[in-house]
Amino acid sequence: MIPTIRDVAREANVSIATVSRVLNGLTGYSDKTKQKVIKTIEDMGYHPNAIARYLNNRRTQTIGVMIPAVTNEFASAVLQGVEEYALERGYSVFVCNTAVDGNQTMKYLQVLREKKIDGIVFVCEVLDNEHKNLLEAMKVPIVLVSSVTDDPHIPYVRVDDKQAAYDAVRYLIEKGHKDIGMISGSQEDPIAGTLRQQGYRDALYDKGIAFRRSRVVYGDFHYDSGMTAMETLLKQDKGITAVFAASDEMAVGAMNYAMQQGIRIPEEISFIGYDNIRLSRMIYPALTTVGQPLLQLGQEAVSKLITMIETGRTVSSQVVPHEIVERQTVRDICIHNI
Repeated sequence: MIPTIRDVAREANVSIATVSRVLNGLTGYSDKTKQKVIKTIEDMGYHPNAIARYLNNRRTQTIGVMIPAVTNEFASAVLQGVEEYALERGYSVFVCNTAVDGNQTMKYLQVLREKKIDGIVFVCEVLDNEHKNLLEAMKVPIVLVSSVTDDPHIPYVRVDDKQAAYDAVRYLIEKGHKDIGMISGSQEDPIAGTLRQQGYRDALYDKGIAFRRSRVVYGDFHYDSGMTAMETLLKQDKGITAVFAASDEMAVGAMNYAMQQGIRIPEEISFIGYDNIRLSRMIYPALTTVGQPLLQLGQEAVSKLITMIETGRTVSSQVVPHEIVERQTVRDICIHNI
């Protein structure tokens, strides 16, 4: 017979309310009692019933994560941060792969509505009016990761994409580079696409370097588009000495294409990426990049979400710091010209 919460309480010689409080991470019992209840739960193999829990406190202790391309390393690192923190707080995670273009978002929002999840973490996606209307009907809190909204009731956790891109290009300029190309994300992406390109342009402008449209090409943040974009970039402007790519995957794709053409890295062309995924340090030469704290993005987002679920109040947004991670793909022209 499957054990119930009543069976656990009887075996541990505590009240059902105490078992419930332990399960939901609430206070009001000693550590000794907590350990006894936990051991009893483990020994009996008790698993809380989500439906019963919902009927009891109107929560399922489940959060939804809307995330594009869960197979890529950026997404998986953010998701790891979400899951680790959520599990520590007694929440389960329901993951929805919205695809790169977000065309499955509405479908999954309906699924999450049926599952009666307690809140949603949106990763790398802009909320349109259709999304917002459904979310308002669901009446659950939402936190954005690596995105932003003008709705003051929807907090976000992200790096400053424009400043991070600015710092990446400024780093290249300080190494003596003036002929800098950019492999940007999608032109339709108002966050990682538009903001990172604006940071690129601002850094050039502040250093008195003319912006050339021929030196900006577009990809979709993934490896294959980096190869294609590098081919286009070299056809449009053979004078570049450095490339800033808006993702590490595109940077690695671009590097691979350049090496296939016999171009030496960083002697002939330098590269800097964005994200600091594991791949950036596994390749040779190891990629210099803009580091985002991917695990922290996920952890901070779910922390804010759980606070909103359990208190009913809106929390503030957060911009987390980025850094330039120096490796082997940027040549210092200034040193070599001395």
